[in-house]
This record gives sequence, structure tokens and C-alpha cells, in this order.
Amino acid sequence: MIRLKKLQEAKAKAKANEALNSDGNNHSNNSNNNNNNISSVAFIRAKRDLQEYEEIPSISIFYERNNPMKIELIIKPDEGFFKGGKFKFECNIPNNYPNNAPEFKCFNKIYHPNIDINGHVCLNILRNDWKPTLTLQLIFAGILHLFLHPNPNDPLNKDAADDLAKFPDQFARNVRQSISGGYVNGEKFENVLVNRGGFGSYY
Repeated sequence: MIRLKKLQEAKAKAKANEALNSDGNNHSNNSNNNNNNISSVAFIRAKRDLQEYEEIPSISIFYERNNPMKIELIIKPDEGFFKGGKFKFECNIPNNYPNNAPEFKCFNKIYHPNIDINGHVCLNILRNDWKPTLTLQLIFAGILHLFLHPNPNDPLNKDAADDLAKFPDQFARNVRQSISGGYVNGEKFENVLVNRGGFGSYY
């Protein structure tokens, strides 16, 4: 009788543990499903943005068809302070896009009020003014806008911003010096000038 009671208690305990593990697995599966759903939404939205992308003058984009979450962006301004330069960016789409904005980094060291020498980008629509309705088309146009109309009022490079706001002629000289591979304020920059007559292909 005692052995039967202990056996029943053991079976009940085993059943309880099985139910607990099942609940835990279901919770884990639900969590994984939620993460997969978030990633799927980001993937589908990024892919749609790229499919609907209309070419913007001075901008080239490159990405693998099976991976729209990572995009290379080439900016070649044809006017303004940075005319004649070629600037490479990487755009990373987060897994919770479009709830969160894409992340950009410039691979070229640049003298710019809104891009620091480490490549971080300051653009209002990527921060406080971000909305899920914004598309990659608009964001890429916003990056180009920084080259055509740099903003001294929202700086990452304060020295460049001060020069642009107070001494625009000096700022222009510093930009030309920097993009041709010279020194500005003791900082060495790389030559990003290109032959506007023949860019060739970028790989």
C-alpha cells in the first residue's frame, strides 16, 4: 500500500515536471516565434523599400538580393562643398525596422559638421524625427542632403560646424584640403577625389 502511494506520488510529480517543461518550451518557442516575426517584418519591409527604390542622381546602392538588411551606399556629390568626392557608407537595417531607424557609418574620414571622423552620422530623421513610415529612399536622399547642405546647427564635428557658420570660405578651403588627402587642424584625411569623367564600376 505504501509502495503504491509512493509510486502514485512519483507519477504525479513527473507529470507536473513534464507540464512545467512543456510550458517553458512553449514560452521559449513563442519568444523565438516573436523574434522571427520581428525579423521577418524587417526583412520584408527592407526588401520592399529596395524594390520600390527609384534611382537618385549622385547616389549608388549595392546589396545582395538575399540580404536586404545590409546596404552599401556611394555618394558622389555633383555640386556644393564636397563636389568631386566619393564617399562610401554602410547601412545596417535593425531587426525591429521600421520601428527603429537604420544605422549608417561613413567609411571615409571626412571633414564635415554632421559626420565625425569616426564615420558616425548625425541626421535628424535617423534620430528624433524618425517615423516608421519613412522609407530607405527618403533616408538615402537625406544622406545626400548632408553633402549638398551641411548643417552647422546640429554638429558632430564642432570645429567644422564653427567654420561653416562663421568662416564659410575657410570651411570651403578645409573641405577641399581634406578630400584631396591633406591635413586640416593637424588631422590627416584620405584622398577621395575621383575623375568625374569616368568613375568605372564599384565592386
